[in-house]
Amino acid sequence: MDKAIKKLRQFRDERDWKKFHNPKDLALALSIESSELLEAFLWKSPEEADIEKIKEELADVFSYALLLAESYELDVQQIVLDKIEINEKKYPVSKAKGSAKKYTEL
Repeated sequence: MDKAIKKLRQFRDERDWKKFHNPKDLALALSIESSELLEAFLWKSPEEADIEKIKEELADVFSYALLLAESYELDVQQIVLDKIEINEKKYPVSKAKGSAKKYTEL
């Protein structure tokens, strides 16, 4: 991930875009790109979705998420591991296995 983040920073900085990449606007961009990812699936089965469109939009989602994490100096790996630990408590295997219910309904 360090290589990808370094390239994202370089791309941004060469264009003097850091001034536009504040946390609020990065969060908005992340939401917009997530919606564009959803559009790839609209009115289609998962098998009919255009994989190239999915790759392109998913790359945008990851890019904005990584830049947002970077703006707060967050360790992406650590925050993901922390969230998994929280979810392991909320969704114990004994109650959640095979169920799509929210933790409040288990």
